[in-house]
Amino acid sequence: MSTVTSSFAYPSKRLEGKVAIVTGGASGIGASTVRLFWENGAKVIIADIQDDLGQDIANKLGQDVCYIHCDVSNEDDVQNLVDTTISKHGRLDVMYDNAGILDRHLGSILDTQKSDLDRLIGVNLVGSFLGAKHAARVMIPQKKGCILFTASCCTSIAGISTHSYAVTKYGIWGLARNLAAELWQYGIRVNCVSPYGLITGMGQQRLTSEEVEAAEASLSEMGNLKGEVLKPEGVARAALYLASDEASYVSGLNLVVDGGFSVVNPTMIKAFNMH
Repeated sequence: MSTVTSSFAYPSKRLEGKVAIVTGGASGIGASTVRLFWENGAKVIIADIQDDLGQDIANKLGQDVCYIHCDVSNEDDVQNLVDTTISKHGRLDVMYDNAGILDRHLGSILDTQKSDLDRLIGVNLVGSFLGAKHAARVMIPQKKGCILFTASCCTSIAGISTHSYAVTKYGIWGLARNLAAELWQYGIRVNCVSPYGLITGMGQQRLTSEEVEAAEASLSEMGNLKGEVLKPEGVARAALYLASDEASYVSGLNLVVDGGFSVVNPTMIKAFNMH
């Protein structure tokens, strides 16, 4: 009787030998992803405009992590980021276009300023576009690579974000789908991670620890999956899966990390439970 060797054995360090860029890597989801990628054997480049925070993370993690100042809305900055990565490491395996900003609390389209829309498009959508463009430029000759984006669960359910934010996140998801259709021929996978609401570096810096805890409890209560609180580490773990060889045949996926929020109608469930 022949012995069958499992083809599903992966190294404990799931990104061993890979080179990864994480934009918006100095705080929030990005910072959690940088640490998790590094713990799993990757050489990581932190790209951000928060120089002190980014450099501090690089200093703490050591020689396999470096920080490069990069405004993702500026193509020269993005080109320099990718070119410097290639000069330093000779390759780019994972480009995680995670940098993003919020605008304001929910409101009517009548209250939305064009300046808000322009600002979000410039960072969230244009930044993702430029990151993907310059990653593809170096990945195509490699015939291998992974491009990831942070979108949002607002791409799966309406009415939970501002209109400006929704425009940018739907645009990112559309870009990911189009890229998956173009870049398959070069062995490049393209996917999105779309989280439910969580407290990240963008909002956390303005809150006390008690306020953060209260906000997380409120989000958890509004969510579908009880007993769990989504934190940046949870989104980072989803990104790790998509970046790893475990997802070697996964492309064109919008991995929604929302505890089932976007597929459940709570109004109907509550109505039934009342009887």
